[in-house]
Amino acid sequence: MHRSRLAGFIIDCPTTDLESAAGFWSSALGMAPQPLEGDRYVPLDSSARDLVIEVQRVDHPARLHLDIQTDNLPAEVRRLERLGARAVGMVRTFMVMESPTGQRFCVVNARDLTNAAGVNVWDDE
Repeated sequence: MHRSRLAGFIIDCPTTDLESAAGFWSSALGMAPQPLEGDRYVPLDSSARDLVIEVQRVDHPARLHLDIQTDNLPAEVRRLERLGARAVGMVRTFMVMESPTGQRFCVVNARDLTNAAGVNVWDDE
């Protein structure tokens, strides 16, 4: 048995001015920007929604992708593959996947899903 949930949305921006991109999305969504994390991420304050919303600097075309948190990354990847997704590849500690219709998304390790909203419990096969 393992657990997973929608963690949030990542706004992928091919830009050299991440702070300006984050400023736009902060204003558009009404979520204050948080301190820069490294040189690639600006989290937005989405704590009232129990989701992670981040603006990310990328080297690929602009897109929006979602993250799925899990307490068992290999089991969640297998579950999603059984549904028709394919693993694109590991990046540091998370798996980039692609849905059967071509949308990219990430499966990430969760710190703790005990009190998180929207958690699903799956029987491992």
